[in-house]
Amino acid sequence: MTFEETLASLHGGLIVSCHADEFEDEPQFSAFKYFVRSAIAGGAVGLRIEGPERIQRIRSITKLPIIGFVHGTYENGSPLITPALDDISRLIDAGADIIAIDSTKRKRPGDIDGFIFFEQARKRYDVPLWADVAGFREGVRAAEMGADVIATTLAGYTPTTSTGDYRTPDYPLIRELASSLTHPVIAEGRIWSPADAVRCLSLGAHAVVVGSAITRPQIITQMFVSEIRQHRD
Repeated sequence: MTFEETLASLHGGLIVSCHADEFEDEPQFSAFKYFVRSAIAGGAVGLRIEGPERIQRIRSITKLPIIGFVHGTYENGSPLITPALDDISRLIDAGADIIAIDSTKRKRPGDIDGFIFFEQARKRYDVPLWADVAGFREGVRAAEMGADVIATTLAGYTPTTSTGDYRTPDYPLIRELASSLTHPVIAEGRIWSPADAVRCLSLGAHAVVVGSAITRPQIITQMFVSEIRQHRD
């Protein structure tokens, strides 16, 4: 499948983020394949998967496009998406169709920011690159550097964009990027309901990515419990 065909297959659809957290004792880790198979059976048009090992495990059971990334950390302990160039090679070898990269201006280990790293990746690899950004300027910069896809994955999760609201997608950012760029814009982050997803698409998103609302039962349970307690009290 060409990249253009892959984009067409994703258009207007749901991509499910099925990565497990680094804590292997969390419930979703042992249920990884269950979530993947459920996403496929439920009609997902693509999968976002962490790590070459997991990608390799599921590549044989689906032809759906896989957006691959590696989980790393910044020096302050916050999550870093695909920390090293060698990670990209391993993701490609494992069967990922598109590689997601943290494309924010934050300093990575090695004292380079996400823009420099992305430029290095673009020069070295002739594969579709998916830029995970937190703000409008980052999205524009990523497009200028040759990103094939721009995603709002990190909006609200960086020091300059955090508002403490983890329940509402960044609708203004989705609208602004989609209306300003010719690149496909993917809505990702804080999408908790089908209504949220539909609104993202109506604002011009090419597709939506949902993770925790589908694959984190403990968080979903906590949300229900919290709402019930508020109304009860």
